[in-house]
Amino acid sequence: MFIPKLWTVSAIAVVLSTAAAPAKELKTIGVSLGSMGNPFFVALAKGAEDEAKKTNPNVKVLAFGYDYDIGKQFTQIDNFIAAGVDLILMNPADPHAVGPAIRKAQAAGIVVVAVDTFAEGADAVVETNNTQAGEISCQFIVDKLAGKGNVIIENGPQVSSVIERVKGCKSILAKSPDIKSLSDDQDGKGSRDGGMNVMQGYLTRFDKIDAVFAINDPQAIGSDLAARQQGRSGIVFAAVDGAPDIEAALKDPKAAMVEASASQNPYKMARHAVAAGVEVLNGRKPEKPVELLDAGLVTRDNVKDYIGWATLR
Repeated sequence: MFIPKLWTVSAIAVVLSTAAAPAKELKTIGVSLGSMGNPFFVALAKGAEDEAKKTNPNVKVLAFGYDYDIGKQFTQIDNFIAAGVDLILMNPADPHAVGPAIRKAQAAGIVVVAVDTFAEGADAVVETNNTQAGEISCQFIVDKLAGKGNVIIENGPQVSSVIERVKGCKSILAKSPDIKSLSDDQDGKGSRDGGMNVMQGYLTRFDKIDAVFAINDPQAIGSDLAARQQGRSGIVFAAVDGAPDIEAALKDPKAAMVEASASQNPYKMARHAVAAGVEVLNGRKPEKPVELLDAGLVTRDNVKDYIGWATLR
């Protein structure tokens, strides 16, 4: 009986020692996002900073855009590792190709959380339910067209969020046999200029376009502008984001063809992501390794009641 008692006491001592260990302090966080010229990523960076400061008011936040260049993102991650950050929050350029960089950071003792877009091997992922966002935006189009018409899916950079939005949209359009999909493979680059350039090509190719689903708001705004410049009308534009620019467009009578956007909350998303990272940093697994936040639909009819990105919450 004597030896087992000694082992029990030792085990208890280890447990108590572990339980009493102080929480690891979040001193520095590295943030790598698609483009700091996009208000979505600006709001993400702000949410990350605010949540990090809840944990440590003196936390250092290093936030950069990689401009959709995966090589540049790899360099940023290397720089974060060299700087000895505690947590990396990243919107990955490619969900799979970024895996080795994530493992390299983790090997250096750094927690990695993917935000907005899935990343292979990340300690946690927080994103909008992008499939749902594509579904509700394209259901708006189907309803607006009464289930009949020529529709374009204006694609974008092939990150998981875009792929899921397109998938959700296609699943809705497929339920309406009188909806004809004119195109779904053109990359609007996630930007206003990219959307404008792609839309100019569509307008040349197709005499009748009834609706366009753009994978984000900047593309929708650029596409609407291209249509107006060419004197085209009667096109329904719907997108995903709920960004400040789409809020303004939905209130602007001159931009009457811009009619809806499945809204995200990047500020909230980033706060959830940093909170999940802090949990992992302190040895606790998050309840949901992949957390999906619901999208809403903002339209010309309800935009007056929409609480947008400018309101931090």
